Amino acid sequence: MDTLTVVILTYNEEIHIERCIRSLRPIANKIYIVDSFSSDCTVEIARSLGAEVEQRKWKNYADQFQWGLEHCGAGADSWIMRMDADEYLEPDLQRELQELLPNLPDDVDGIYLKRKVFFYGKWIRYGGVYPLVLLRIWRAGKGRIEQRWMDEHVVLLPGARTIALEMNLVDDNRKGISFWISKHNQYASREAVDLLNQKYALLKHDDALMAIDDLQAKRKRLIKEKVYSRLPVGIRAFFYFCYRYFLRWGFLDGRQGFIWHFMQGFWYRFLVDIKIMELEERSGGDVEKLKQLLREQHGLQI
Repeated sequence: MDTLTVVILTYNEEIHIERCIRSLRPIANKIYIVDSFSSDCTVEIARSLGAEVEQRKWKNYADQFQWGLEHCGAGADSWIMRMDADEYLEPDLQRELQELLPNLPDDVDGIYLKRKVFFYGKWIRYGGVYPLVLLRIWRAGKGRIEQRWMDEHVVLLPGARTIALEMNLVDDNRKGISFWISKHNQYASREAVDLLNQKYALLKHDDALMAIDDLQAKRKRLIKEKVYSRLPVGIRAFFYFCYRYFLRWGFLDGRQGFIWHFMQGFWYRFLVDIKIMELEERSGGDVEKLKQLLREQHGLQI
């Protein structure tokens, strides 16, 4: 069987990291963690479970993960897997991978997995959230991560053959709503960079996703960049929530689902719009001033 190296980025993930690593043990030969100088027991727990840990200062997800890819020590015959610390594999997916990986044809370079999102113990099934199909496993040397501030995807060489599995990995963050709000506040600043970049060309635009055969991801990005981004700032978040909650049946997810769809589908995106409006007002549309504000007020290394 070809070896499988899993790359995980961490920062203060002691509540999740053991669950994540234990779910990977049946399939992974090596678990490589790039930690951003956690102040809790993340590193100690990971090392006690056999993971290799390196520490590196954080810039953004894409930069950190690409560094991990280049330093994880995966051999030419290895598969690479991308995981987040608050994710884990369901037993059915473990078994599917155990049976599949030794028998894949040489011309298969990537594997798509389905992701379930849990929120307050509830599987969020509606509102277009499930199934989210993501490229999470690929042959070493065949993929890289897009260098974007938000919505970064792993991309393979154009024409690479991929397959999709039936079973699921799970995203289940247990840190609570205060952490969720803090994390999405940081996400909102990063999302603002990508949206402002379309208007002001702040940075080099990495859009390698559009050259590969990933119809779901390409469709989502096209809608975001060609439709959503052109709607009135402030109003578009409300439209998006209504689309998810009513037209895509998000109301069937119950009480937890309402909180999720409202916070993730409206509040978060409205926060992005507020940040964009504030940045444009304070900068007057000047590109260098925008970069300065993103550095000084949002803590981004633009």
